[in-house]
Amino acid sequence: MVEFERVNFIFCKDDYLLRLNQQYLGHDTYTDILTFNLSSKEKSIISEIYISVDRVNDNAGTLKISFALELFRVMIHGILHLCGYSDHSIQEKKIMREKEDYYLNKLSFT
Repeated sequence: MVEFERVNFIFCKDDYLLRLNQQYLGHDTYTDILTFNLSSKEKSIISEIYISVDRVNDNAGTLKISFALELFRVMIHGILHLCGYSDHSIQEKKIMREKEDYYLNKLSFT
């Protein structure tokens, strides 16, 4: 079982997250979230999760959902990455979305 020692959410603008994406992942694209596991131990997670408020706002508009719903989805998404879930393949993305929906439901968002 994963234990969380500390998870810091850092809310920022698109340009700041783009620079992090370029610097640490070599990706030259905007993104809504970057999750960094800073832990030295396997079972005690310390992390920083960077979220672009600009991307969340734009995505919420595109999806025609509230900013709060999209924000919580993205926050859950980051936590799921820390729990070992990935979203590189179509199947992984499907599982990730199901997990996001499950936890959003637990928070009474859906």
